[in-house]
Amino acid sequence: MELSATTLEVLKNYASINSNLVFNEGNVIKTVSEAKNVLSTTNLDVQFPLKFGIYDLNEFLNTIALLDSPRLKFEESHVIISDGSGRSRVKYFYSDQDALTSPSKDIIMPDPEVKFTLDRETLNKIKRASSVLGHHELYVSANNNVVNLNVIDNRETTSNGYSIDVDGTFDDDNFNFVFNITNLKMIEGDYDVGISSKLISHFVNKSTQIEYWVALEKTSNYGA
Repeated sequence: MELSATTLEVLKNYASINSNLVFNEGNVIKTVSEAKNVLSTTNLDVQFPLKFGIYDLNEFLNTIALLDSPRLKFEESHVIISDGSGRSRVKYFYSDQDALTSPSKDIIMPDPEVKFTLDRETLNKIKRASSVLGHHELYVSANNNVVNLNVIDNRETTSNGYSIDVDGTFDDDNFNFVFNITNLKMIEGDYDVGISSKLISHFVNKSTQIEYWVALEKTSNYGA
């Protein structure tokens, strides 16, 4: 088996959410952060022949990158990673799946009260603003009948802030949803976003089959 560039990109993204991963038989993989506040699932363009666990996903990916044109052959307790010539190889053992953090059940997303489109450029601007201004929270609220995204420290009245309006809809304009920006670990792309007053959000990539569910901060509020 060879892993495509797309699959490797997804696995690198998942390594940023959780360092370990349980691969299921087939092409569906899921991950959840240690704090259980970020969950993602996707369909890959490859089929894995069995279920196995990797403790350090970054190490696993770096091991694959050691070899030119790497090919993977899955055995019961390990995978053989060889180069295109077959002269170089690595024997990489699986980890005990019970020792790894993996999603125990799927999330049933409540009906969202707020919906908007988040394109890659806007998401990158939010992350850059967070880095430049030193703020770690994103506030989502209504502003003149549009959805407004605001990177600011609301605890400081003189805090510098970055704000951008996006296309979206909402049932009630009295809301202030708060994200920890460090939890916005989506792979590059454009997303349809739904936010529920149950303090859960859903990010659906517009061009690939990858989805994320991100918990909101408890300081969020909705309605009167």
